[in-house]
Amino acid sequence: MDIRGRKILLTGASGGLGEAIAVDLAGRGAQLVVTARRVEQLERLQERTGAEVIVADLTDRADLDRVVEAARGVDVLIANAGTGNDTPIAEMTTDDVDRSIDVNLRAPVLMATAFVNERVARRLPGQVVFIGSLSGLAPTPDTRMYNATKFGLRGFALSLREDLLGTGVGVSIVEPGFIRDAGMFAASGTQLPPGVRTKAPADVAEGVARAIAEDRAEVFVAPVELRLAATFATVAPALSSRVQQRLGTREIKATGRASG
Repeated sequence: MDIRGRKILLTGASGGLGEAIAVDLAGRGAQLVVTARRVEQLERLQERTGAEVIVADLTDRADLDRVVEAARGVDVLIANAGTGNDTPIAEMTTDDVDRSIDVNLRAPVLMATAFVNERVARRLPGQVVFIGSLSGLAPTPDTRMYNATKFGLRGFALSLREDLLGTGVGVSIVEPGFIRDAGMFAASGTQLPPGVRTKAPADVAEGVARAIAEDRAEVFVAPVELRLAATFATVAPALSSRVQQRLGTREIKATGRASG
């Protein structure tokens, strides 16, 4: 699908990755509708891109209903909003579980359902782009809800793509690895082991554009060694766990939380 002139709804637009995606798409000629909770960041993004703004909290059912309705009127839906702040298992509450599921899984599923039903009923082309994570393929310590919801999002995305074959409506999932300068990993302050490479927010934006233009099922935004490690974890989780223990993954993440 050609991006120029297309109306695109982007969730999670006030975060660093969302901003990079929005600016990139605006530069490609898209007409943007951006949504997030933080008003000031959205207003600044509106000044940069000319986007229409919807202030909404995806954990609020009334706000989500407004975003779902907006999804019916666009050519492309990008479900980028996400939360990754897992609490320690001994402290995890029902509210923590609900928030992770609401933002990372429930909202994208409902928005995508409304979007694809509208496009198919009107026999119009469209594209759904979910922003996943390598955490949707490979589990890590202390990220159980993030892993669970990203695993679920990947399953939903790839299954929905099969459902829509031949309709002209495509579905893609973009899978970032460690992204420097913006996003959840950058905010955590985690120090990676020597030799582990990162990507930039602009790489994620380029991956999103490629997903829209080429209707790719899955776009990885990670160095090849991380892609291989994530794939390895899907087929040999026990061995992958032992490797993570030897690398000190839990200790590395704990250091990041302490410094963050």
